[in-house]
Amino acid sequence: MTTTAVSQLHEEVRALARERDAVILAHNYQRPEVQDVADYVGDSLGLSQQAAATDAALIVFCGVHFMAETAAILAPDKTVLIPDLDAGCSLAASITAEQLRAWKDQHPCAVVVSYVNTSAEVKAESDYCCTSGNAQAVIEAIPPDQEILFLPDLFLGLWLERVTGRTLQIWLGECHVHAGIRPQDIERWQADAPDAALLVHPECGCASQAMAFANERTQILSTEKMIRFAQQSEKSRFLVATETGIIHRLQKEAPGKHFEPVRDDAVCKYMKTITLPKLRDALHDRKHEVTVDADTAERARGAIERMVAIS
Repeated sequence: MTTTAVSQLHEEVRALARERDAVILAHNYQRPEVQDVADYVGDSLGLSQQAAATDAALIVFCGVHFMAETAAILAPDKTVLIPDLDAGCSLAASITAEQLRAWKDQHPCAVVVSYVNTSAEVKAESDYCCTSGNAQAVIEAIPPDQEILFLPDLFLGLWLERVTGRTLQIWLGECHVHAGIRPQDIERWQADAPDAALLVHPECGCASQAMAFANERTQILSTEKMIRFAQQSEKSRFLVATETGIIHRLQKEAPGKHFEPVRDDAVCKYMKTITLPKLRDALHDRKHEVTVDADTAERARGAIERMVAIS
């Protein structure tokens, strides 16, 4: 798409957003041109907070389906749209509510902590939700003698065990993108780029191992904390171990610094299904609405609100 075409679509989208009284929320992993037209770009926690706080009548969520569901739960009086219904999540698909209920039956006294990358039905079976940014704080808020079921991300769970010293029961799910970033990728960059800071997302397949050499050069951080670290660091070169979409925002918010993905193929096909034409059409035609039935929403709301509160 040419620069002129992108500019014209941005103008169309902004005009439609004003006309529809809409707020556009975009995740850090969205296409650059979608990020650039959004009212707010952030991680799951920040997007949830924005959805809960907005005065707009319409929320257009440029992310994946579970994020739009979370917005619908937190803002039940708003209309929530997602520009592409195929924007799913391999991690969220790794556990169903039925599977979680069976797991809970095996551990009847356990507290359930669900990563936000889960369906509304799974959240409804949970005691707490968390994001990568506040997962450690959520675990540490639970009494130390309390058994915890953590789901669905294996690598985030293993990292949480390392940083909290807790033993967790961990579901064996994974994000196909983050799981593909392996220890050997980190080892290669440690050797090949000694001048660079290394920013690692805790969902990565290398996260718990990376803690063995974590120091001022190697940081294990959520995407929002990556932004802040890059802005404040004296380093000028950064290697980034997460989905490549974050590079665009890093370059915008930490100008003059150089960012490289650890793996060029760390791309979420689901995040990239949303395009500017689909965003425009969603606003123009008020499609595709995301709803959560009242009973599920009510049961999920408590876990999500605890997530938002522990930030």
